[in-house]
Parts: sequence; C-alpha cells; structure tokens
Amino acid sequence: QVQLVESGGGLVQPGGSVRLSCAASGSIFSINVMSWYRQAPGKQRELVARMTSGRSTNYADSVKGRFTISRDYAKNTVDLQMNSLKPEDTAVYYCNADVRSRWDSEYYEVWGQGTLVTVSS
Repeated sequence: QVQLVESGGGLVQPGGSVRLSCAASGSIFSINVMSWYRQAPGKQRELVARMTSGRSTNYADSVKGRFTISRDYAKNTVDLQMNSLKPEDTAVYYCNADVRSRWDSEYYEVWGQGTLVTVSS
C-alpha cells in the first residue's frame, strides 16, 4: 500500500513564498508521474504542475514563472516551490502520483490528503 503525505501549507501574505513537500511511502517499485493539484473554494480541482519520471514538466498557465516543481527520485518525494503568491492561489493543494508497488503489474493513481495554502494579508 502506497501513501502520499503533503506538508508545508499555511498562511502566507501576498507576494510571499511557500514550499510544499510530498513524500511517498510504502512498498514502492516505481513512480511514473508526480503532480500537484489544487482546489479553490467553489472551483473544480485543477492541475498545477507535474513532472514525469523523465523529468519533463508541465505547469498551469496561471502559475508559470512563479511555481517550480522538483523531485527527488531516490527519496520518492516531490516539492512545489511557490513564489509571488496571490490571493487567487488560495486552495487546498493535493499531491498525486502514478505508482507501482512490488506486487502490482500496472501503475495506479494515489492521492494525498491535501494541505491548505491561504494567501491573505
């Protein structure tokens, strides 16, 4: 059983920065894509950033130039560095990964519990 745990959320002022971390644990054979999603109040969950096992990245247009995703492939972690934060960045941020355990033949999707980031003065 693979689990994802996020950390680093909290209250930050507009223009500030915060770094989110996500750690995968359990019987992990390999991880393909790791991603960050977010869900703001009254809105649908959206993809913020993702990084493949080949180190290719994708970002939502709204965060390009401000957010940076990074992975430690040896430790099975993914971080999201968020700079120049805006009030509209306020959301619950979720870690997501396509994983395969030692006992699985196929990759499957795992979600973290989410961490709240509030951008307010």
